[in-house]
Amino acid sequence: MTDNLTGVWDGTFVQSQVGMVTFLATLIDSGGALGGSTTEPCTMPGCPISTHNASIAGHRSGSAVAFVKRYEPPGYGYGTVSYEGSVNAEATEIDGRWRLPGTMLSGTFLMVRSTKPAQAVAAEEQTKEPAR
Repeated sequence: MTDNLTGVWDGTFVQSQVGMVTFLATLIDSGGALGGSTTEPCTMPGCPISTHNASIAGHRSGSAVAFVKRYEPPGYGYGTVSYEGSVNAEATEIDGRWRLPGTMLSGTFLMVRSTKPAQAVAAEEQTKEPAR
C-alpha cells in the first residue's frame, strides 16, 4: 500500500432523508497524522449559505483511517462528524462510516482519489450490495 494519503479526494456520504451528498477533500498525511479540509453543499432546508467548509484532523495506521470533520463556522445543523474507515491496498479509496457524536445518526462514506469520480464508484458499490 502507498504510505501517503496526501492529495485531493472526491467523496460521497449517505445521510438518511437527504440521500447522497458529494464533497471534495484535500488530505495532508504527515507520517500518519491526517489534516486537511473539505467543501460540500448545504443540504439543510433554508440554509443561508450554499457551501460548507470544514477542517479535518485525524490519523492513519496501516489501512485504518479515523478523522473528525469540524465545520467552520458550525451551525445550520453542522458541527463535528467522526469518520472511521479503511484504505484499499492501492490507496485510491477510503470507505467506512461516519457518525454524529452524541447521537444515533450515522451512515456510510466513500472517498476516491480525484482521478475517478466518487459518484461512479459509489454507484458501482451499491450494485454489489444485497438488497435490504
